[in-house]
Amino acid sequence: YKGVTASVFLDANENPYNLPHNRYPDTMQWELKTELSKIKKVSPEHIFLGNVSDEAIDLVFRAFCEPGVDNVVAIDPTYGIYQVCADVNYVEYRNVLLNEHFQFSADKL
Repeated sequence: YKGVTASVFLDANENPYNLPHNRYPDTMQWELKTELSKIKKVSPEHIFLGNVSDEAIDLVFRAFCEPGVDNVVAIDPTYGIYQVCADVNYVEYRNVLLNEHFQFSADKL
């Protein structure tokens, strides 16, 4: 429309309601971590928040696995993202199948 200036850019996923000073949330989630730390009685620095479990799992691979050196073991059937994250991060993925009664056999490790 002519003569109208946009103050909210919906194409950038900005919230048009109750705009804070910063239109995007705090990427470190300090306010939420502070409240959770009071409930759980731990320091906010010891709380990790992820967008989805996939992100958290991927970050664990990146933080604790050395590409081309380490390997991970998963009991199948399991959540498929473990193998995806292993592949993406160049970590060998080893799976141990459950038996016909869906029980784990330590001998198969």
